[in-house]
Amino acid sequence: MTAVDLAASAGRVDPARWPDIAQVPRSRVRAAVARRLFRHAVGRIPLRVVERGGLHYGGGIADDPVMHLVRPEVFFHRLGTGGTIGFGEAYMAGDWTTSDLSGVIEAFAGHMHELIPPVLHRLRNTVLHRQPAEHDNTVEGARSNIHQHYDLSNDLFKAFLDESMTYSSAIFDGEPQGAGDELVAAQHRKIDRLLDIAGVGPGKRVLEIGTGWGELALRAAQRGATVTSLTISTEQADLARERIAAAGVADRATVELRDYREARGQYDSVVSVEMIEAVGANHWHEYFGTIDRVLARGGRVGLQAILMDDHVVRSTRDTYTWIRKYIFPGGQIPSVESIEQSLQQHTTLRIADRYAFGRHYAETLRRWRERFEQRSREIGGLGFDTTFQRMWSLYLAYSEAGFRTGYLDVAQFTLTKPA
Repeated sequence: MTAVDLAASAGRVDPARWPDIAQVPRSRVRAAVARRLFRHAVGRIPLRVVERGGLHYGGGIADDPVMHLVRPEVFFHRLGTGGTIGFGEAYMAGDWTTSDLSGVIEAFAGHMHELIPPVLHRLRNTVLHRQPAEHDNTVEGARSNIHQHYDLSNDLFKAFLDESMTYSSAIFDGEPQGAGDELVAAQHRKIDRLLDIAGVGPGKRVLEIGTGWGELALRAAQRGATVTSLTISTEQADLARERIAAAGVADRATVELRDYREARGQYDSVVSVEMIEAVGANHWHEYFGTIDRVLARGGRVGLQAILMDDHVVRSTRDTYTWIRKYIFPGGQIPSVESIEQSLQQHTTLRIADRYAFGRHYAETLRRWRERFEQRSREIGGLGFDTTFQRMWSLYLAYSEAGFRTGYLDVAQFTLTKPA
């Protein structure tokens, strides 16, 4: 979608599907404060802001990205009453737009610590909402949270993922930006590295926590391992079973619709790719405790996790954000320190190795978003309206910017259990 396309969609919000977007919150005082803080903040970052009527401001120069405020009054009301949630909802509604979405978000993400005055950081928990209690990842809560994202439609994910249907960071050959290899090859490189560090080979008993659409399970089975893969997404389970059967390894790879806490048996290897982010910080001890319980002595774990700095994890742990409201309800990204602490306090597992590759995730996300936006018409035909598509474009751009600036990282951990 171009900037013109996006601007033209402003105000076209279905109130039945998007009640919080269609209804504009009003607070003159908060809107005035938001305008003042916003103009002060963007004056310090490489961004140009253009309001309808021709007003220009910001710290950007000629080649820096431009953020167009299509409906500035509405934008500042949303920002003043909702903070970052309001910022995201304003984009979903078309109140602001840009021809360089990742560039705008990167400008903000790269100067995150400079944008909000220290006094407001201290007031964060009194001003912002806390996560709703119903988003807690109990066994039932986790099913509801996962359903809101992963059960949207297999066809939606097919529209922008590569043929491996892998929805996690790839590992490219060499420098990721501008890498020449196909995304499917980079995804296989990631999967194979994880299987290697987990010691997956002929005759090994493997547990996968978080099936996705089955690519890791079938590749592990193709190595001669016996795989049990757990998921609570019905849509993913159905397609993963089809793909495993089509690959001819259904006799060695089984997909079970089961919560990770209900895992049974003993395994030589456990693998889990970007599943911990959906667990919730107050359940990390259950997640790692389960892995420890089912892993045989001397076993190995291949864990891939998105990461944030520990101080960010602690300060945002209970905050209700735009991502948590619209994309990953109940989600919480861990830090290296929080993983280490959970392992030490609740398991016999220890970290033997950590390989970080955040820049590879930025490139993965760039390719996903490019494909997603190119297939706008097809995605609309699946029943996903303009508001949804703007929401997902923002989610993918936000994530890309986070990894490109180092605000986010991703790593593969090798965990071991004493013999």
